[in-house]
Amino acid sequence: MKHVLAEIITIGDEILYGQITDTNSQWISAELDKAGIRTKRKVSIGDQKPEILSAIEEAQTRADIILITGGLGPTKDDITKKTFAEYFGVEMYQDKSVLENIENLFKSRGRELNELNQQQASVPKNARVIMNLVGTAPGMWFEKKGKVLVSMPGVPSEMKKMMSEQIIPLLQERFDTPFILHKMIKTIGIGESKLAPIIADWEDNLPEHIKLAYLPRMGQVRLRLTAFGTNKEKLILDIAKQIEKVFPIIDKYVYGFDNEEVEHTIGNLLLQKKQTLATAESCTGGLLADKITDIPGCSAYFKGGIVAYSNDIKVSQLGVSAATLEVHGAVSEQTAMEMAENVRKRYNADYGISTTGIAGPDGGVPGKPVGTIYIGYSDKNETFAKLLQLTKDRHININFTYNAILNLLRKKLMEIE
Repeated sequence: MKHVLAEIITIGDEILYGQITDTNSQWISAELDKAGIRTKRKVSIGDQKPEILSAIEEAQTRADIILITGGLGPTKDDITKKTFAEYFGVEMYQDKSVLENIENLFKSRGRELNELNQQQASVPKNARVIMNLVGTAPGMWFEKKGKVLVSMPGVPSEMKKMMSEQIIPLLQERFDTPFILHKMIKTIGIGESKLAPIIADWEDNLPEHIKLAYLPRMGQVRLRLTAFGTNKEKLILDIAKQIEKVFPIIDKYVYGFDNEEVEHTIGNLLLQKKQTLATAESCTGGLLADKITDIPGCSAYFKGGIVAYSNDIKVSQLGVSAATLEVHGAVSEQTAMEMAENVRKRYNADYGISTTGIAGPDGGVPGKPVGTIYIGYSDKNETFAKLLQLTKDRHININFTYNAILNLLRKKLMEIE
């Protein structure tokens, strides 16, 4: 089956200067994916005619569809329309339906139409006009040698409405697009380099129309299965069969699928067991409680938490022994254990978990460098702590710790060793 390929070009000096974030190309590629169109490449260029012409010419050698956003405003630096006219060797003309649309838009907003706004009704003669239902700049559809070029406004709200309601349906009429289906298997507690050999035989025997990608992220690895074909129901069954094959190999690492996060899994397990949780945090600064309480219905299983950043709070609010802090320090196995056990008892919860460590970028001491972190666990039968020796990056350390402690709790709830 022939894939339908697209290239996305975003125009604007402000993108290259880093003054705004290009959210358009991410959104467009996601919508194309749903329509069975694969994004081959994304390119950002400035508001210069040679750059625009070069990008269009190159894109046509790689893609069937070229989608362009930006450069359609009324000011002198917006040169996309004129550049298209030059590229195709045609003149500009004022489209009456576009002008009427602009006039009606200004009238509905009680605003006066000026000459610059009227100029936005000018388009290249060979363009198929895509009406802008929420703004003034029209979209333009061109065809050349079997390739489709579409120019859209850079304003996200205008582009999204134009794309979803007009351009995607037109592309699906113009091209015979296959189905593209994704299924995400989410794993935790195993690195990419260790996971790959475990599932190597399964991966090698995947059907030709199903591809696997490894997507690592902060203590997790997401396995993305992507299937291509003309029969959607068959693709769903094919992916399900592959998951059935691989699941027994990696089941102890799998916490969910697709949009599930590990905090969803923890919440569901606690609900099933009718048990409760309390948290004591130092180096994660409330991240645990924040993520857990982001789940609707968490009040059924989350009792509460304490962010005990200073030693005084560890003693007064968590009941950590002053002697423990004096002898072993705040970043220690003993302190993590007392934090987890005491918060569990204080909140009358079934489980208590804790974090304490040196997140960085400074604060390290001999024997306890930056990245030295302890996570603690406590239930009615046992209390223990584990050492994590992480990086010098504060953001990585905090997020990896979050994943590590919730994975520890997940394994206890599922009785996984």
